[in-house]
Amino acid sequence: MIGLLGGTFDPIHYGHLRVALEVKELFSLTEVRLIPSATPPHRLQPAASAQMRSEMLALAVKNHPALRVDTRELGRSGASYTVDTLASLRKDFPDESLLLFIGADAFLHLTHWYRWQHLFDYAHVVVMTRPGFMIEVVDCFFSERLVHAREALVQTRAGKLFFQAVTPLDISATAIRRMIAEKQNPGFLLPDAVIEYIQQNQLYQARSSSSTHDV
Repeated sequence: MIGLLGGTFDPIHYGHLRVALEVKELFSLTEVRLIPSATPPHRLQPAASAQMRSEMLALAVKNHPALRVDTRELGRSGASYTVDTLASLRKDFPDESLLLFIGADAFLHLTHWYRWQHLFDYAHVVVMTRPGFMIEVVDCFFSERLVHAREALVQTRAGKLFFQAVTPLDISATAIRRMIAEKQNPGFLLPDAVIEYIQQNQLYQARSSSSTHDV
């Protein structure tokens, strides 16, 4: 099985990386693909360019071969719709179970995503929740796909919904950008190699510190 974790990664931080590693081990995944969004349709444009965010990702996962950067959205024009990304991945991995990992907040707004029903044509959707946090599934579309055992995701390539508690690190990309803009040290919140890249390229200075809001 292959895990898929998308986002702006503006910048990539230990909260992203810890979750990626945790789900990799929980689901015995072959790999987790971190997919930077070029043009996110549901939020303001990232402060750093798509190329720079991709380069920071590459630095962050350099010593973790099971975490891979997938840049396919960077080569597409227009909005970076997840359903298009999943369709592309399905062509590349026709025989693999694909697991799309999303946060609980994203799941609550999933029905507003572009062609959201078709996400399940290409992948399973795994909703990452905080320990002890429950989401009541009342929509018939979701309840018919809900499974309660990880093993059920191995039996088919796509189409299921699963909830998985993860251990979140309370780290925010918005807060990191703000710290950098205010000349504070973001050490221990993201890899040193990424911090060096940000410094070398003078990213997230005061003029751009409030341009986006994400985690």
